[in-house]
Amino acid sequence: MNSRDFLTGEQKKKLVGCIREAEKLTSGEIRVHIDNNCGPDPKEKALKTFHRLGMMKTAERNGVLVYVACQSKKFAVLGDKGINDVVPDHFWKDVCDVLGLKFSSDDYAGGLEEAVLMIGGKLKKYFPYDKNDINELPDDISVADGSDEPSGSQNKK
Repeated sequence: MNSRDFLTGEQKKKLVGCIREAEKLTSGEIRVHIDNNCGPDPKEKALKTFHRLGMMKTAERNGVLVYVACQSKKFAVLGDKGINDVVPDHFWKDVCDVLGLKFSSDDYAGGLEEAVLMIGGKLKKYFPYDKNDINELPDDISVADGSDEPSGSQNKK
């Protein structure tokens, strides 16, 4: 399966809804990126994607990327510096556990939805939502187009 076929249009739409719901709990910004391959270390490719998507440009440096390499069957969850400076070690372990469990039963959309909602709940403690919060990053699902560049619209809430 390639990155373009990993989620259906309806699954993407539902996942974007989960991102928006999770971001109502926190000032944090959540993105999901679907790639084809990542090599031996998904965190390395996720970090490159994190920078390519401009996720370090949030005011509080509180962006989170859920990165999935569907052909490599690997994933990573990365938080930006603002998050990593205040959360305990292994902060994302339970999120990764959910992704691993759901992905092992081929419930990719369900795993991503649950993980995104967990991320919003976890970030709420450290980065609570503020009524003046603005959506600094797009909520859409970015997808590798085969050229190693993410694609996807840049729609804001």
